[in-house]
Parts: sequence; structure tokens; C-alpha cells
Amino acid sequence: MVGKIRAGLAFAALAAAFTFSSPVHAQDDMKKDSMKHDQMMQDDKMMRETKTLFTGKFHGKVHKTEGRATVYQEADGKPVLRLKDFKTSNGPDVHVVLVAANAGDAKSLKSDTERIELGKLKGNEGDQNYEIPAGTDLTRFGAVLIYCERFNAVFGVATLDKF
Repeated sequence: MVGKIRAGLAFAALAAAFTFSSPVHAQDDMKKDSMKHDQMMQDDKMMRETKTLFTGKFHGKVHKTEGRATVYQEADGKPVLRLKDFKTSNGPDVHVVLVAANAGDAKSLKSDTERIELGKLKGNEGDQNYEIPAGTDLTRFGAVLIYCERFNAVFGVATLDKF
């Protein structure tokens, strides 16, 4: 008899746990949807307040890389690189780098290649922005590299064309 009572209590506790966890998950989903909406609104605002300067599609070098790289000038004059519909492989110590267009043809990066480091790759998938230092002569840097420093490997490149 005690065993049946314990089993009944355990079943009731389990049923209660499922009952109370569902609204929490629903709230989490709503929060995620709200965050996505906020990001879309920020992206939309950015697009309306910017001027497109250069753009190009990624193609893979040592790893499949896809998406688009676009350089925008924000309303305040700051240049920003935006990776859109971006996807590449995971890797250690992967960076986003501006180089001359002809330097983007190689599968590795020479140590004497003039470059502007924009930062570590924020993620191997998805849209992301990188600030370009003010005063950068964008006509000298015609390609965006996704570059793994540890293995001196160019994952992918986007040659930037004037928009």
C-alpha cells in the first residue's frame, strides 16, 4: 500500500513539473522572438540610415564560405562592414580582415601583406557587423578575408566592388 502511495505521489509531482514548465518555455520562446524582432528592427534602421559603398559575395578558399560582405557608411560617417547570410566552417582564431583585392586570391596570407584587422569572427553563421577604423582608404582594401591565424589559412574571400 505504501508503495502505491509513493508511486502516486511521484506521478503527481511529475505531472505538476510538466504543467509548470510549459509556460516558462513559452515565455522563453516569446523572449527569443522579441529579441529577433528587435534585431530586425535595428537592421532595418541601419539600412535606412546608411549609404552602401562596396559589396561582394563570399566564395570559399580552404573551407566553404558563403554570404555577402557589404561596406556601409553610417549617417555619422563611420564605415561598417556587414556580413549578411554568412556561413563558414568553425575554426580556431578566425578573424575578419580587409586586404588588397589581389591578396584575396591566395589560400594563405603573407606576413608582409597590408591588412586591416576588423576583429575576431563573431560567429560562423549569421549576420554580423564589424567597425572599420575611421580614415581607412577603402579603395586600397578591395577584399574581405575570413582568415584563421593559427593555420595561416584563408577560409573564404569576398572581393568588394564599388556599389
